[in-house]
Amino acid sequence: MISTLIRPIIALILFGTSVYATESTPIEQMAGQMIVVGFQGDDAGDASVKALVDALAAGDLGGVMLLKTNIKSLPAVRAMNQAFRAASPGLPPFITLDQEGGAVERLTKAVGFTEIPSAAAIAADDSPQQAEAIYARMAAAIADLGFTVNFGPVADVNINPKNPIIAKFGRSFSADPAVVAAYDAAFIKAHHAAGVLTSLKHFPGHGSSAADSHEGFVDITETWKPEELEPYRLLIAAGDVDMVMVGHLYHAKYADAGAQTPSSLSPQWIDGVLRGDLKYDGVVISDDLEMGAIRDHFDLKQTVTMAVRAGVDVLLFSNTADYSAGLGQKILDILVAESKADPAFAARVAESYDRIVALKRSIAQ
Repeated sequence: MISTLIRPIIALILFGTSVYATESTPIEQMAGQMIVVGFQGDDAGDASVKALVDALAAGDLGGVMLLKTNIKSLPAVRAMNQAFRAASPGLPPFITLDQEGGAVERLTKAVGFTEIPSAAAIAADDSPQQAEAIYARMAAAIADLGFTVNFGPVADVNINPKNPIIAKFGRSFSADPAVVAAYDAAFIKAHHAAGVLTSLKHFPGHGSSAADSHEGFVDITETWKPEELEPYRLLIAAGDVDMVMVGHLYHAKYADAGAQTPSSLSPQWIDGVLRGDLKYDGVVISDDLEMGAIRDHFDLKQTVTMAVRAGVDVLLFSNTADYSAGLGQKILDILVAESKADPAFAARVAESYDRIVALKRSIAQ
């Protein structure tokens, strides 16, 4: 092992199996849990999939992200996910996808999956109770395929009707934060019943923006409104939140002095507002750290280290901008090296590990 981190002994019982974070827990094991990556391949027999299975088994990776390119058929998806889960039964991997409904669906009718309407359409036609039944059917189908995390629901408030990434695709439930929270709660409850974790997105609020962070820099300084935090406030207070996904949104009042720090790299937003003001103590996951808003302004080391220092627990990389079969290892090497050089950074990694392991206890087997 490269190094270890001195820590108090903490025993965590997972599905009848003891997982110990002790004073001899290697930093690689803790840092590995913070990494979720995308990949190329659509079959359990593919070399790229086998490499991920090996990384999960070694504890060098915390999870995987599936996109449409990884989905050739439902049986193939199920076989891949079974291999991922079998690789790490003690700490089940985050096997993730974006399956909101409407325009944002990785599983589609093209492969025999039953699609559902967008958030806006569901809120227009169905009560939260009716929505829960719709999401329950979708969540059960996702769980049957072996997924453990669905990146939803969208907690963005539909403030800007001309928003090019939220309003345009009907991804927000409402312009009323309380209505958004009610439908978000239905989405979450339905997924929990199926044993699937969820992630509120996109903190601190993408609904008022006039640009798309997939494409590049998004400045919400003049458009963002405090009520965009209300769905988070309500759902955190209710204890309904598994993860919060932080977007790549710049606000001048919540950035480092003299820098255009996006929310995903901003301690002002994550430590200050999310953990401080909103009292959230659960897992924070980044939005895809290969979006234009990040990759156009920060290199890999800057992205990884700034995100962790800001308070991000899980680093999400789609691995699509410039595909690298070894991306997970590159991220792990950065985390380990920075932990060796900086005790404060190592302490952040340890905190993230504890949050992640605690959350993984709730993944159904």
